[in-house]
Amino acid sequence: MSNMPISRARRRQTAKAPAHSPDASRAASPRLAKRKRETRMRLLDAAFVLVAEKGMESVTINDITNAADVGFGSFYNYFDSKEGLFAALVEWLFEEFATALDHLASGLSDPAEVVAVSVRHTLLRACREPIWGQLLIREALSTRALSRGLGQRLLRDTERGISERRFLVADELMCVVSVIGTVLAGIAAELRFSESSRMESHRKIMLRPREEKFAESTAAIVLQAFGLARMEAENIARRPLPASHR
Repeated sequence: MSNMPISRARRRQTAKAPAHSPDASRAASPRLAKRKRETRMRLLDAAFVLVAEKGMESVTINDITNAADVGFGSFYNYFDSKEGLFAALVEWLFEEFATALDHLASGLSDPAEVVAVSVRHTLLRACREPIWGQLLIREALSTRALSRGLGQRLLRDTERGISERRFLVADELMCVVSVIGTVLAGIAAELRFSESSRMESHRKIMLRPREEKFAESTAAIVLQAFGLARMEAENIARRPLPASHR
């Protein structure tokens, strides 16, 4: 019966069915939601590429909508301003990265190694993707830095280390703030060095061992802030990174 041709009258009746019928609404809603998600992602992707090319302050809403092939007026269906888009971009980028770090460290039992791996990966990515590093600095200085993303994970890992008596700190919150400051200062120094050196790409590749050593040194300083002895902190910071994401 399902293979029989539909009669002309039946086809007309189907074509004239009201768009707001329950069946039509159920069919249309998932497609509409998918299109909205795809459009929003196009805007975010376009914004990130443009920020990488021109810098955050130079990018306009018109630049973003043109690059995303989205009507200018449609922008406001997704974001209330350019600043709102950048806030969503930062949340998307760093929540994704924080989730990847969680997966990376899931097989590690030592809270100190979890922190060291997270610090090293964060510094390495910031060095190799300067725009990402600049966005991280901006996000980490915001009022929401400790309530989501990397800041939230650092607080969680700090609490775990304290509860397992692996970390010895007098003031948990101040220690976390100090660690964030150390990491941000390291990123800022590396970004300034990279910018001032203006090295050719093949020379930058030669500097990767230097970046890795810098990340290890920063991780060791962070672990000492958590109360580990210098020798132990340096040994942990030099452990091989988990192979699956190195």
